Amino acid sequence: MRDFVYTALPGRVVFGTGTLDALPAEAERLGLARLLVLSTPEQQGQGNAVAERLGDRTAAVFAGATMHTPVEVTEEAMAVVRDRAIDGTVAIGGGSTIGLGKAIALRSDLPQIAVPTTYAGSEMTPIIGQTEHGRKTTQRSERVLPETVIYDVDLTTSLPVGLSATSGINAMAHAVEALYAEDRNPIIAIMAEEGIRSLAGALPRIKADPADAGARADALYGAWLCGTCLGAVGMALHHKLCHTLGGSFDLPHAQTHTIVLPHAVAYNAAAAPVAMTAIARALGAASAAQGLYDLAQALETPLALQDLGMPEDGIDRAADLAVENPYWNPRKLEHGAIRELIARAWTGERPAN
Repeated sequence: MRDFVYTALPGRVVFGTGTLDALPAEAERLGLARLLVLSTPEQQGQGNAVAERLGDRTAAVFAGATMHTPVEVTEEAMAVVRDRAIDGTVAIGGGSTIGLGKAIALRSDLPQIAVPTTYAGSEMTPIIGQTEHGRKTTQRSERVLPETVIYDVDLTTSLPVGLSATSGINAMAHAVEALYAEDRNPIIAIMAEEGIRSLAGALPRIKADPADAGARADALYGAWLCGTCLGAVGMALHHKLCHTLGGSFDLPHAQTHTIVLPHAVAYNAAAAPVAMTAIARALGAASAAQGLYDLAQALETPLALQDLGMPEDGIDRAADLAVENPYWNPRKLEHGAIRELIARAWTGERPAN
């Protein structure tokens, strides 16, 4: 066994069915009396319902969260924080809303309660991505880690099948990269394989029956594990590419991860054979990369970046940006091979063997 360092991150998880009922008690436990409830415009109804549930602990609702956490949106929310003397936030939604809560915490160190309604897994990580002037950057800080995460299976049953699938594969990407991360360790490897297995088993069942509560619970459990993996170890080529593509071309986050993941895994396959064996085993497939592509195809998710609106002339730009700043990856970053990876993802071809 290789030497390793494992750091457990602080945080409290409330998991189950109907657990949103615990929200007022969790706010009281944290001593929060002037909460800002966060949502996207599309989920403002859920945000308002949360505000009502919190009663006089709600000081304001901000329903302006959007994907890739633009700095200008965070500045708007920070103005509300200052004007309303906010002492904590409640983010209900997916990665966009939880990302806004993290951005506020980064600037203010205010406590956060996260209530995920997708399988993104961001709520379990001390990682924040922000976009400014068309470029997305990421950083790691325990200031952005939510103090409490409430997982309520009931909140995911209305998640559309398509978004369930892409959100779930996005979560799987966290565990996939954790298996070959530079600072990987055997504890996270166990969680990563279990997270991939849980989601790979649950997502086809959700497609067959979106109301399957057992499948929804398994998917949410898998997302929790996968997010924990991303929070504990570093990232590599896949996440770098997705941040580059999303920030540069304004592509939807989960769909971009879904399309790129099989190709990034294929790129790293020969350099990380132990990880590939674990991924394939969790998928019940002969090949990690091909198994991920087959899962996405079976779930009828987008397979091509061109279908998300990425222009063909963006392939070269994305390849340039992907190698611009050095970062660790199990395989050396080779501009030509990365360009080929992006080109395959743009057309939607199967990943290279």
